[in-house]
Amino acid sequence: MNQELKIAVVGAGAIGGICAAFISRAGYDVKVVTRREEQASAIREKGIRVTGVRGQFHTLMDATHKISDLEPDRNLVLLGIKATALEPVAQELAGVLGKDAVVVSLQNGFCEQALADILGQERVIGCVTGWGATLHSDVNLEMTSTGDFILGSLNGGPDPRLEEIRKVLNHVLETRISDNITGELYSKLIINSCITSVGALCGLYLGQMLARKDVRCLFFVIMSEAMAVASAMGIKVAVYAGKLDYEKFLDAGGWVGGIKRHLFLRILGFKYRRLKSSSLQSLERGQKTEIEFLTGFIIENAKAAGVPVPVNDQVFAMIREIEEGGRKISPANLDEIRLL
Repeated sequence: MNQELKIAVVGAGAIGGICAAFISRAGYDVKVVTRREEQASAIREKGIRVTGVRGQFHTLMDATHKISDLEPDRNLVLLGIKATALEPVAQELAGVLGKDAVVVSLQNGFCEQALADILGQERVIGCVTGWGATLHSDVNLEMTSTGDFILGSLNGGPDPRLEEIRKVLNHVLETRISDNITGELYSKLIINSCITSVGALCGLYLGQMLARKDVRCLFFVIMSEAMAVASAMGIKVAVYAGKLDYEKFLDAGGWVGGIKRHLFLRILGFKYRRLKSSSLQSLERGQKTEIEFLTGFIIENAKAAGVPVPVNDQVFAMIREIEEGGRKISPANLDEIRLL
């Protein structure tokens, strides 16, 4: 990596497209790789239009629908694809990237180890994407909430490349470096297993979900089960967004503690009321969700550790039914979940 960074953004959905637009506007050499030729053509001809909480702007940039079109001199790859497409995309990247290229996953879930298995651990940087966005069309994207990025090396050690990547991502939102990226990723995984998975079941925005007491209680149980799995795995779960300390949050006892928990989630729901589950967006487009890399990750490791996670099991099974056409997205799905 060097000061004249050449960047590839693979995946021009809500997160990837917005990152590409902000970074390109900052003056970097950015090339976007999309899944479809029609979208790549639209980006080249019309550019990407960003709206939302950081204002609106429009920028043109280069785009292609083939990973094989990437030049081997791309120093930095930001991976904004769905986790479900990770393996084939990583295999293609392995064949075109230079030996010093660095790949940063902007994806939900624990994708870093799967990437490292294909590309090599030294080429993968862990990242937590802590903000929301919505894809309205191929070239019209909305940033629905602010937040931050968190970067870290997979081994937890120092890496001079982190500061260079931080400078790039700072053009999108504030970026910080952590020496506990595994704990940061798991922390985001927990909140995603609440917001993203439950949102896919009911079809509601976050504000609508957290206005309901039954949904807040559901979130509490999902968190508790996930924390039990983290303990069995030896993961030190980080405080989410600098505010949500899961251990203290869940351990607060008595009626006062209960009121505080509900109030915290009500405030969270109000602040991010326009946040729409990425898995819900996938289902609405007729695509598979990333549930395997979110709730599925918790369930897989729970089984390995012998930790029961009955509520996460129910959520996972119901989303699979939606994907297979056997269940509709509806708030009524929430009434079927048994909080054991």
